[in-house]
Amino acid sequence: MTGYSLGNDPQELARLDRQAQAIAQPTAMLLQAAGIERGMRVLDLGTGLGHVALQVAAMVGPEGSVVGIDQSAEALEVARTRAGPNVRFEQADALEFRDPEPFDAIVARLLLFHLADPVAFMRRQAEALRPGGVVVAIDFDVGGARTEPPVRLVEAARNWIEAGFRSGGANPRIGARLVTILRDAGFNAVVTIGLQSYVAPGDPSGPAMVAGVVRSLAARITAEGIATAAEIEGLEERLGAALREADAVLLLPTVAGAWGRKA
Repeated sequence: MTGYSLGNDPQELARLDRQAQAIAQPTAMLLQAAGIERGMRVLDLGTGLGHVALQVAAMVGPEGSVVGIDQSAEALEVARTRAGPNVRFEQADALEFRDPEPFDAIVARLLLFHLADPVAFMRRQAEALRPGGVVVAIDFDVGGARTEPPVRLVEAARNWIEAGFRSGGANPRIGARLVTILRDAGFNAVVTIGLQSYVAPGDPSGPAMVAGVVRSLAARITAEGIATAAEIEGLEERLGAALREADAVLLLPTVAGAWGRKA
């Protein structure tokens, strides 16, 4: 399976914690809409620090259970310190993982983004589902990010992020394609919807999120000639100032979800 584009150093793990907090509400709404409910047995692919696994564990309750898998030992070390009694974490490649019991649901958040062949990957995951089981894919569509009114620096930062991800083989607009991915992987009755956060002028969380992704991609962005170190320096503060000056609302990347059922 293709490696995670942003690495697993402590700074990146801290950024992932902040990002997970920012998208926890849309994630919960999408999981609920997809039909995750009490008593289910759920597999969380690319669990990372365990954010989605823990959200799902609360939804399935003590009658249900969650297995979270990831390739990163560093991330799983953190995830295991947060696990409740109905959650277990395993270090495994999602393409190789096998469990003797079928799952009622499979969840993948911010994973397909990084894969070269997401259709083949999701088709393979169907083997772990019981008949009629549900698969849920949640990912970003960076193409939806903008400001109102337009702010040139925010647009530039979004372009750097898109180009940085694409140079590493990731697809930053894959959220818009989740419905076709699940359809082509053979799932039935696929539904898709996108949720987007609007950040008020002066709210520091928006500039922090955008600048955090740029920082994580900075080595690739500068190496590929996408932007210079000077253009990236002090980005968070400059973004905040530009948004305040324009009294602009920042629309963060759309959190897109799609779900379907195994025949």
